[in-house]
Amino acid sequence: MPFATPADVLAQRRHLILSGDIDGFADLFAPDAVIEAPFAGPPGMPVRLEGREAIREYSRQVIASPLRLEDFEVVELHQTQDPEVVIVEMRTKGTVTTTGRSFTATSIQILRIREGHIVLFRDFVDPRGLEDVIGKPRPRS
Repeated sequence: MPFATPADVLAQRRHLILSGDIDGFADLFAPDAVIEAPFAGPPGMPVRLEGREAIREYSRQVIASPLRLEDFEVVELHQTQDPEVVIVEMRTKGTVTTTGRSFTATSIQILRIREGHIVLFRDFVDPRGLEDVIGKPRPRS
């Protein structure tokens, strides 16, 4: 049985995030998946999340926050020589509901997708798109 392609998984991710389906989103990840935000992510985002259930719990916190994502666009999708690894140029648009201020965040994401599940997700987000509406970037640890 063929597995979903990286493009299929990314399309599913977009749909699930924009529809607020946290369980469906978390289920895109392998049980031992890892999310890393090595440089700077949104305030409060840990540098590393390990395991599907940690990803699910953090995602529930995000959906309960005042951030409302309105668009989640793959600007470019680059396939690497490794068929499991893709590099994604992303643009995320949303609103902070407590202030009504909108934001656009850009990022480069590197994903390893194996057998239709995300096993590694590294998010290199440009914090400048978020600082003005959310606050200062998170401190380095």
